[in-house]
Formats: sequence, C-alpha cells, structure tokens
Amino acid sequence: MADNEQQTNVAGGQQSAVNNSITLLDALFILWKRRYFLLLFILAGAVIGLGIGQWIRPQFTSDAMLQIDPKGNKAANRAMGEMGAILDVASPADAEIELIKSRLVLSFVVAEEHLDYSATPVSALNRMLHREGRMDIGYLFIPKEARSEKWYAVVTGENTYAVYSEDESKLVEGNVGELLRAPYEGDTLQIRVDRIRKASVGEKFRISQLNPLLAVRKLAKSLKVAEKGKQTGVIGVSYSHRYADRAASILNTIANTYVRQNVEMRSADAAKTLEFLESQLPAIKAKLDSSEKILSDYRHHIGSVDMTGETRAHLDKEMDLQRQLLQLEQQRQQVTRLFKEEHPSVQTIVKQQNRLRGELSRLRKNAESMPTTQQELIRLQENVAVNNSQYTTMLNNIQQLRVVRAGEVGNVRVVDFAQIEPKPSKPKKMNILICSIAASFMVGVLIVFLRRMMRNGVRSSQELEHATDVSVYAKIPESKNRILNDKHHKQTLVESAPNDQACEAFRTLQTALDFSLSGEHNVVMVCGLVPGVGKSFVSKNLAAVYAMNGKRVLLIDADMRKGVIRSSKHAGLTEILSGKLPWREAVADTRLENLFVLGCGKRLMSPSELLRHDKFKGILAEMKAEYDMILVDTPPVSLVTDAELIYPLVDFALMVVHYGTDSVSQIKESISNLHRYADKPCAFVMNHCEYEPGHYGYGYGYYGGGYYGKGYYSKK
Repeated sequence: MADNEQQTNVAGGQQSAVNNSITLLDALFILWKRRYFLLLFILAGAVIGLGIGQWIRPQFTSDAMLQIDPKGNKAANRAMGEMGAILDVASPADAEIELIKSRLVLSFVVAEEHLDYSATPVSALNRMLHREGRMDIGYLFIPKEARSEKWYAVVTGENTYAVYSEDESKLVEGNVGELLRAPYEGDTLQIRVDRIRKASVGEKFRISQLNPLLAVRKLAKSLKVAEKGKQTGVIGVSYSHRYADRAASILNTIANTYVRQNVEMRSADAAKTLEFLESQLPAIKAKLDSSEKILSDYRHHIGSVDMTGETRAHLDKEMDLQRQLLQLEQQRQQVTRLFKEEHPSVQTIVKQQNRLRGELSRLRKNAESMPTTQQELIRLQENVAVNNSQYTTMLNNIQQLRVVRAGEVGNVRVVDFAQIEPKPSKPKKMNILICSIAASFMVGVLIVFLRRMMRNGVRSSQELEHATDVSVYAKIPESKNRILNDKHHKQTLVESAPNDQACEAFRTLQTALDFSLSGEHNVVMVCGLVPGVGKSFVSKNLAAVYAMNGKRVLLIDADMRKGVIRSSKHAGLTEILSGKLPWREAVADTRLENLFVLGCGKRLMSPSELLRHDKFKGILAEMKAEYDMILVDTPPVSLVTDAELIYPLVDFALMVVHYGTDSVSQIKESISNLHRYADKPCAFVMNHCEYEPGHYGYGYGYYGGGYYGKGYYSKK
C-alpha cells in the first residue's frame, strides 16, 4: 500500500514537472497573450530613448593624421656624415603614441586652449530643447579655498555678464573681453570671457576651474590615438567636444605641439655638440696663433733654412698622422656620449689611436738623426700644422652642425589637420532609441515570465485528478465579455451572452452534476481556496443555467462576512439563523424565471457561531422539498471555517480552483480539511482557464469577486 502511494507521488511529481516546463512554443504564446502589456513597455522604452537622445548634448568628433619617418632626417644625416648616423635614433609608432598622450605635450595644450576652465549651462529646459548658449572663458582664477564652491556667470546683456557666488550674491559685472576682478575672502577672483554666443539674457552658466593636472588626465582619457594598420607609421588622432570648432582647434594644437617638440628633441643632440665645439674654438684659435708666432720668431732669429726632400716628407707624414689622431679623438668623444668606455665601438677607436701614436713616436725617433736646426724647424712647423688642421676641422664641424640644427624637421609630420565637422557624431539617437526599446522589451518579458513563475499553480486537469483522486467536472475559460466588469449589470453571463465559450462550460458542469446527484440529493456547496478564484461567478451562472432549463433553483449566499450575491430584500441568512424571521420571507425573486436568491443579510465578523447550531440543517431540509436545486455559495476554505461547517450539511461540494495559481499541495490540504468533518462527494471546477500549447484551455482575463478588502482582513 505504501509502495503504491510512493509510486503515485513520484509519478505525480514527474507529471507536474512536465506540465510546468515551458517550451519555446509556450514562451511565444505567453508573450503573445501579453502583447498589450509588452507594447506598453515598448512605448515606454521609446519615450525614454527619445528623452535620453534629446537630453545628451551633441558631441563633434574631429580627427587628424600624423606620419612617422623611422629613418629620421636623411638630408641632415648626409650633411653630418658619420656624426649624423650617430645622432639618428629611430622611434617606433607605439612610443610616439605614448608621447602624444604624455604630460609633456598635453600640459601645453591645456594651457594654450584653456581646458582647465569651463562654463556649463545649467538650464534643464534649454538642454532638452537644444537652446543652450555658449560662453568661452579666456582666463579664470578662483581662490583655491573657494574652488569647491559653486560659481555662476549670468548673461545680463548682449555683451555683458555678471558673476555670482554660491549664496547668489553678485560679485562683479562687466563686458566681454575685459579682465574683471573682485575681492573674495582675502583673495581676488579674476575672470575674462572672450565671447558669448546664442545665449539669452538671464541664462546661467556654471563656471569652474580645474586643477591643470586633472585637466591633462581628462584630456588624455578622452583622446583616441592609434596606429592605422600594422607598421604603417601612420597615426590617427581623434577628439570629441561639444563645440565643433573647439574640437578642431584642440586637436590641431596637439598635433602642432607634438611636431614642434619632436623637432626640438631630435635637434637637442646636435645643439649640445655645437655648443661644446663653439666653447672650445677660442682656445684652439689661440693655440694656433701662438704656434705661428713662435715659428715666425724662430725663422727670423736663424734666418733662412733650406729644407731637404727628406725633411719635407718627414714633416708631411707627421702632419698626416696628427690629423688622423685628431679625427679619431673627435669620433671617440662623440661615441662616448652614447656608449661606455668598454663598448666595442669605443675600444676600436682607442686601438686605432694607439697604433697611430706608435707610428708617430717612431717617426720622431728617426728625426733625431737630422741637424738640430732642421729638427727644431720641423717641430715648430709640425705644431703649426697640427693646430691649423684641428682648427679647420672644428670650423667645418661647427658649420655642419649649424646646418643640421637649421634644417632639422623631426621624424613626424602632419598629414591631415583637423577640420570643423558640420554634423555631430554623438548622440546616435537611432541607436539609443533601438537600445532603449530593446531593454524595455526585455524588462517586460522578464516581468511576464516572473509573473508566470509566481503563478506556477496547477494547469492540467489530469495532474489534479491524479494527485487528489477527485474529478474535474469543468474547465471554465476566461470570457472577454464586458459585462463581467460592470458592477451595475444584474444579468449573469449565461443570460447576456449565451454563445460565449464560458457558457458552454457551465452547461457541461450542469450535465456532470446531473449524473452525480439523485433526486433527493440536490444541495450543492460551491467553495474556493482563496479569494478571487471566481466561486460566486460560478454559483450565479450555474444557478442561471439550471433555471433556464426549467429547474426551480435557490441560490444562497452563505458568505455572511462579505457576500456579493445581490438580493432585493435586505434580510438574509444572518437574520434567518438569528431567528428574526422565517426563511421564506427572506427569499427574493429575480428577473430570471425559476431562480430565487437568499442573500447573506447583515454582514458579521464572526458568523461561525450561527452555523454551529442545527438550525441551518433544518432550514436546508425544508428547502429541499420546494426547490429542485439548492446552491450554497460559501466563504474561502483556507481563510475561515464557515465552509467546513456547511460541508456536512450539503449533498455535494464543488471546489473552484484558479487555473495556474492554486498549487496541488494547497488543494490537497483543503480537501483533507473538508473530509475531516464529513465524507461527501466533491469535484473540481477549474476557473480562469487559458489556452496554452500542449494544454487545454482558453483565453485569459479576470473576473469574480475578491476578498482582499473588508471582511477577512482588518486594516491593521
């Protein structure tokens, strides 16, 4: 027995999981049923998207293009020969990109373009309507202690403005282009507005002074620099600003500043070498003059001396060795500026110098065999020749370096300067609109499925019957008939719209009840789990169906807390059970023939005491003799005990279940509570059914009386 029950529970759980699963077709159908709800979200998203697109200030994007020559200035290199090769250093594109975004470049741009000053309009209406004016500040100084406060500039005329502090006190007023000063807390506020455009009188601007370092970082963050292609040496730079002319001006300033600093950086080595050579030139010139004077005085002292061919050849060779040593010394000085003494390039030059010095030493030893006069003359002429060669070489190098410094153009050039863009690049209103609509639609879809998950109750009659062993007599679909929402309409649905799909479900319910009830058992209780399931709606329409088929029907509103069934008489079940009048005097006729109504009477907060006596049982026994069908509309089972007290007095019970809301566990618990008092036959009626792929049902809507007001829950 236990095994069979366990197998039943497992099978029921598996079937419930299958029925509660959502396929793609189910999801599409759920969204289609909620199409008007989703359409509302789409419209809201469209309105939000249009508002955002209108609120965002337009941004204009300008771009410039730079080209990098990794080989440097070839003309200058040719002019300098070997020295140009030493000074030339290639710079890759990645390094140039980082240099463009460096503080070395951008700090100058911030100061040149006044990016650390700002004047922002504050009118929300003008911003939404794109009617904001423009104020360009050329100079601004706010005392450091007051920079965190709010400062405002208000346009007072065509070319006049006034400055106000945070407490709206006026400090100074003047004309555009003038430097205005105003004392403030022991310091001086200074401001100069260069121009005001399209600003109406009274328009307010928020003025602020930003720290230059923060302004540089802000500019670097908004600046986009990237190499176009791979190893092309072409760099693209773009920048966005609210004003098109400002965007182009700032970008061109960045390009010109970078090119100028690149030229200065590349010519720095040549300038330093030129400075060193020019500082050494006077000493070399003085040394040359001194050696020439000594030679001239010696010749004048000894008279004319005849030089042999051997002596002249010896002198020419020594001069050549001295010239080579001088050239190597210059090369060594240049190389040691780039490399250490241990570098192979430096060691190679040192070895060459040592070799030449050895040859020069041997040559001088050979000259010792010559006469003393010729030796002295050779020595003096050698000094003059060496000094003259050194002086001439230095003059040539100075001239070459001057040419290099004058002709240096750097390894970067501007290919395209920034131009003033005619159309804004931002905001992209269509993209914003599409994204806003898509986001709103997704939010609506999420809400639809969240509500669907929250209403994850029983949806299958087979599942309900399998779990409770109680039959489902009817599945009443939703009706879109407008009379359901009309509180003043006195007719039932089966009277006003007999061709409605829900009316056919009530006829099916009548047929099922006729097969379940015998002639002497004609008292049926209609109950529900919770308020809002539509049990009163079921009671009234089921009673009308029986009456239209010629049955004498009595409909009793046993909900003495919050009855919704109308009667033409004020007295009702409360007065009958209290013994104030007989039941026949409280029964009222209706517009429908054969249908009679007994209202709830005076509403009570605790009517269960009246139902505990046997008087209601006796009254029902008397009513059976006069009516073919008696329907008792009871309060919800899960809230009050009234239905449990009435259940033993009736012959049959109909429990109305809300489709997709009431869970199987709640339904089983309510059935168990009823069976504790009596073992009467019962059946289910599934109300609010909707059509879903793979399930039986119809449309979706709402009707039926609710209990979430006075009666069952106090205000507290």
